[in-house]
Amino acid sequence: MESQAEGLRKLLSRKKIVVAPGVFSPSVAKLAEKAGFEALYFSGAGFSNLLALPDLGITTLTEVSRAAWQIASQVKAPLIVDADTGFGEALNVARTVKEMVASGAAAIHIEDQVLPKRCGQLEGKELVDTDEMVKKLISAKEAAGKNLLIIARTDARTVEGLDGALERASLYSRAGADIVFPEALESSGEFKEFRRKVSLPLMANMTEFGKTPYLTVKQFDEMGYDLVIFPVTAFRAAMKAVEGAFDRLKKEGTQKRMLDSLMTRKEFYDLIDYYRYEDADKNALRAARRLRRARK
Repeated sequence: MESQAEGLRKLLSRKKIVVAPGVFSPSVAKLAEKAGFEALYFSGAGFSNLLALPDLGITTLTEVSRAAWQIASQVKAPLIVDADTGFGEALNVARTVKEMVASGAAAIHIEDQVLPKRCGQLEGKELVDTDEMVKKLISAKEAAGKNLLIIARTDARTVEGLDGALERASLYSRAGADIVFPEALESSGEFKEFRRKVSLPLMANMTEFGKTPYLTVKQFDEMGYDLVIFPVTAFRAAMKAVEGAFDRLKKEGTQKRMLDSLMTRKEFYDLIDYYRYEDADKNALRAARRLRRARK
């Protein structure tokens, strides 16, 4: 059986950009697969925000690995997981890798911020020194083997400028990273410069309301990027839709006039393959009755 990491490597080997939308629950992940996406992304910001917490690295390895397992166990598409700063120092990172392999993740990314970390698109970030980050990456690669791809994220663009980000990317490449993720680049020119100077596969972040301009998948593909994530688009869409539904329900006292904007019971049952569970229960009951009759 092909591992999630092998599945992601195969997608990347096609030399066609891989698009991974952010998913924050197994049902949402199934919707992404239904829409035709071949890879999925589990966002640290999306997960912490789902828990009504800020994206400051305060979720735990246990919480993230369990949530990743819940998603990965329900889909076939390889899952890329945001592991923030690795949940500690180099030894902790090795354990993080093992937990993420057990969760069924295909890849994780680790960033070079100090704790408390910040959303990559915000000001006020601080970076660890390069030796510390390289040590984490070496530890991660040793623990991962071929079972997990390690993505090195650098937040240096906002702190040290583009040259600093490129220098760190070069070091992280030599430390064994499989993919480099330059966060919060501010123009297509900067993305192109990264592509010119970094030989490893590159991942781009196309989030909303941040420092990066709205570039299309086609533009990233033409620039030679290998992966692009849309980390919290679905989460923001869902929150806005729920807010609107609650406002209408409070105002109108009924959901009758918004039925056309709701997923039907049948649509959801089809999504989760509900009737397969019913059939399994019926089959188990029939088998139990046959055993009972055989004993008489």
